Amino acid sequence: DAQGAVTVALRERRHIRPGEGSTFDLVTQDQILKLVSQLTGAFFLVMIVLASVALLVGGIGVMAVMMVSVTDRTHEIGLRRSCGATRGDIFVQFLIEAGTLTGIGGVLGIFVGLLAAAGVTGLLGLQPEVPLEITVIAVVVSVGIGVVFGVVPARRAARLDPVEALRYE
Repeated sequence: DAQGAVTVALRERRHIRPGEGSTFDLVTQDQILKLVSQLTGAFFLVMIVLASVALLVGGIGVMAVMMVSVTDRTHEIGLRRSCGATRGDIFVQFLIEAGTLTGIGGVLGIFVGLLAAAGVTGLLGLQPEVPLEITVIAVVVSVGIGVVFGVVPARRAARLDPVEALRYE
């Protein structure tokens, strides 16, 4: 009823005759809400894709660093194997190293983010709330990425032949 009354009032005010088309559009709150909801959904999807790509690139970077570490430490791996370390010991060592590397990176990233947020909120005069659960989840995901992408270098290190590793220089 309200839309009909507004339409009639606008047509009269603009002197639009009964057979002519309207020179205006009425937009309801429901239509605006639907549009905002669609835009929010699209934004959320784009953010998930960007975050996934960033995690993939970061994981590949961790894998590359760990591969270089395995290559540089081939002689050390041979020494450890010749002194009685099992393949599992070597595998776990490199997985822990990858998880530690990414865990420290995650904590440093959170620290830098909190400092930047404190600076911005100080300028704007806001009082932010840092959700502890989300912070812990971020560090756990960071360590998880390191462990997942550290499996291949750790397997490579664990499969090295001790005699060949000792000869490597």
